[in-house]
Amino acid sequence: MTLTAPPRLLLVHAHPDDESLWTGGTIARYAAQGVHVTVITCTLGEEGEVIPEGLRGLGPDAADQLGGYRVGELRSACGALGIADHRFLGGLGRWRDSGMVDTTANAHPRAFVNGDLDEQVAALEAVLRELRPQVVVSYDPNGGYGHPDHIRAHQVTMAATERVSDVDRVFYAVTSREATETGVAALTEIEGLPFRLPEPGELPVTEDSEITTRVDVSEHLTAKIGALRAHATQVQVWQGSDGTAAYALSNGIAQPMATTEYYVLAKGSAEGAESDLFGVPVTQGGAGR
Repeated sequence: MTLTAPPRLLLVHAHPDDESLWTGGTIARYAAQGVHVTVITCTLGEEGEVIPEGLRGLGPDAADQLGGYRVGELRSACGALGIADHRFLGGLGRWRDSGMVDTTANAHPRAFVNGDLDEQVAALEAVLRELRPQVVVSYDPNGGYGHPDHIRAHQVTMAATERVSDVDRVFYAVTSREATETGVAALTEIEGLPFRLPEPGELPVTEDSEITTRVDVSEHLTAKIGALRAHATQVQVWQGSDGTAAYALSNGIAQPMATTEYYVLAKGSAEGAESDLFGVPVTQGGAGR
């Protein structure tokens, strides 16, 4: 890819916290380099399981105010990552979190998976035509781990990017089997880890032979950790005295904090994509050469 205009990266995520969990280091890295980073969130995450006991009354089975609360968490996370341009697909609250697969939330009339696909694609297409990002990131066809909203986000992204010729590359954000297994093995050596270790095969991973792009985010872990801490209803973060970090969702399963984020190139040239989404060095505040 030859950049002849300021570099622009757009990421499509299903719920507040996905931007930090899946791509937080990447966002922070490119934002720090002066790339125009836009994050699109498709729902408010109304069906999330709340970790802090004192906030569980916000949940869908109680006051059903979690979505509004998570908007505030997302704003704080965007600040931590350096995101200046965040938008909700179709506008704030247009579509509701569909919940995990085979739950009653799937049938809610405003659930993202029940929304009109053409309307959703048109909403994203309009943003793509406005911003003209060279690179777009979302999930693989299984949504990373099978969540209905992640799968729909993938469908919307792929359909919209097919309509806009300015998009040079589309990537799926994934997790590496090798990195995950290595990270979990390191966590087994830690005393006092407040989360339970995952069973073999319990964490979603992608075979490393399928991974095309490895983005080094080691210099941006502080930003990613700050963003994850902002999503306190959904994520718990632990850091050891030696700097080792791990996190867990509401299931309490430890996940290692990787220094690399992983992608599969779904569309576009593979030239230079081994370690960079744009395939070229990005200079501060301008295009790469």
